[in-house]
Amino acid sequence: MIEELYQQRREEIKARLEDFTKIKDKEDIFYELCFCLLTPGSNARRCDAKVKMLKDNNFMHTNFMPRKHIRDIRFYNNKTENLLLAKKNYSIILEQVHNVKDNYLLRGWLADNVRGFGYKEASHFLRNIGKGKGLAILDRHILKNLKLLDVINEVPGHMSKKQYLGIEKRLLSYSSTIGIAAEELDLLLWSKETGEVFK
Repeated sequence: MIEELYQQRREEIKARLEDFTKIKDKEDIFYELCFCLLTPGSNARRCDAKVKMLKDNNFMHTNFMPRKHIRDIRFYNNKTENLLLAKKNYSIILEQVHNVKDNYLLRGWLADNVRGFGYKEASHFLRNIGKGKGLAILDRHILKNLKLLDVINEVPGHMSKKQYLGIEKRLLSYSSTIGIAAEELDLLLWSKETGEVFK
């Protein structure tokens, strides 16, 4: 069934991944960072609209305060602080993005140094800027489907780094077995749940 769905959405998925590789401008990368800081526990489309609002208010270059504008996003107080800290430290983050060529090392640095990022969010961010090859974004949609596909026995509530990497290893093995790259499988399973290939 997954293979059949992949054949139906393959071109759309590949085109979306190609779009991600075109995100090179430092402002575009910054707003993808903002998107991935907003999304945990929240609707992706709503978060995307909030990122557009941040762009429209030139958040990157002004003293615009997002707090009251993102109140319909879960954990908006914490996420406001995460956005402000990411903006403050963006030159350091961008330097790492440009200079660390190993995706796994870069993800680890992001998870350790960007407030609001764990391995899932760091993987999401890297995929969205074209650096996600071989990385898994283990959100609730993906985990639910991995259980349905018998890749994992249960959906964990909270994941340690060790658990995350263990499930990622299983996902990578499964993707290799069925011949669908991990980054394509992520978009495929996400679209299976939401009905669209998004980000």
